[in-house]
Amino acid sequence: MGPPAMPATVAKAELQTVPLVLQAIGNVEPYSNVQVKAQVAGELAKVLFKEGQNVQPGDVLFQIDPRPYADALNQAQAAVARDQALLRQAEANVDRDEAQLRNAETDAHRNEELVKAGIVARSTYDTSRTAADVYRESERADRAAIESARAGLAADVAAVEKAKLDLSFCEIRSPIEGRTGNVLVQAGNYVKSNGDTTLVVINRIEPIFVSFSVPEQRLAEIRRLSEGRQLAVQAAAKDDPGRQATGVLSVIDNMVDTTTGMIRLKATFANAERTLWPGQFVNVTLTLNPRMDAVVVPSEAVQAGQNGPFVYVVKADQSVEARDVTPGAMAGSKIVIESGLKAGETVVTDGQLLLAPGMHIFALPPGGMPAGAMQAKPGAGKS
Repeated sequence: MGPPAMPATVAKAELQTVPLVLQAIGNVEPYSNVQVKAQVAGELAKVLFKEGQNVQPGDVLFQIDPRPYADALNQAQAAVARDQALLRQAEANVDRDEAQLRNAETDAHRNEELVKAGIVARSTYDTSRTAADVYRESERADRAAIESARAGLAADVAAVEKAKLDLSFCEIRSPIEGRTGNVLVQAGNYVKSNGDTTLVVINRIEPIFVSFSVPEQRLAEIRRLSEGRQLAVQAAAKDDPGRQATGVLSVIDNMVDTTTGMIRLKATFANAERTLWPGQFVNVTLTLNPRMDAVVVPSEAVQAGQNGPFVYVVKADQSVEARDVTPGAMAGSKIVIESGLKAGETVVTDGQLLLAPGMHIFALPPGGMPAGAMQAKPGAGKS
């Protein structure tokens, strides 16, 4: 007599049409992330939002003391007014010099004719010609003064625009729609212009990203399937697996990680109900094409052995053998067997801990042990 047959729950491997899915651990990332910093230096006068508040683009978040920048703007505007006055004065001088030059030219021409007629002395003509030359050079100098005044005016107008911009930067506004984090600098502190100090971080969480990695062997299939349609992606928090968010695959990374052989993917979720939160780890399921005639068994049939996954296969004489298998994607409570098992074969789903290759079993239905099941099957355990 050999050892008695051991009770074990069994099930048959079946052919089913199952959705081909890939499962991974993903990390939730904000759709966009902004570290808000000051663009001008000064005392942080006010904080105009509450931590954790939802903000819209343009909402004022902080206010820097605007008085130094308002004074700078007034000075720049005064410089513009001064340059405008200098420009008008230079233009008036040019008009005056042009009139004087015309008069001197007329005198010089008249005296030239009188000299030819012998009526006036040559020195009179020379004096009038010299006066005309002086007025001509004075006109050139005044025209140069006009150009200088215009250049100074343009520089001061630019200074006014710069002062207005600096004054506007005293109100620090939200550049995006999102949710604020903790206030990192309180009112009363001095902040630097474009410094390393972040005032607050804003994360946009509607929509939101989930990034995850899959084996590079799936890359060609994923690329092919994503060309014509959007692939569905589900994500659920580990502490709340029943509450799933549904999104679509949106990004395939441009290179495979050579150290792990994985390709990084990114899915976009509307996240209207705030199911997902930045920094959270989630269980991700990427749905590919349905797979026809896949061999499936209950997931509890697959055991972890020293050589990898295996199942106990029940032979015709009710003895069992350990057979290495290659498990694939999950299909509900069942798992796809890529290789090592054929449809119709019987596998052990419960009781594996009491079994060893070659042992005999008597099969129990999935619902439990029937009456009299503890009695050994006749002939079981014979050597």
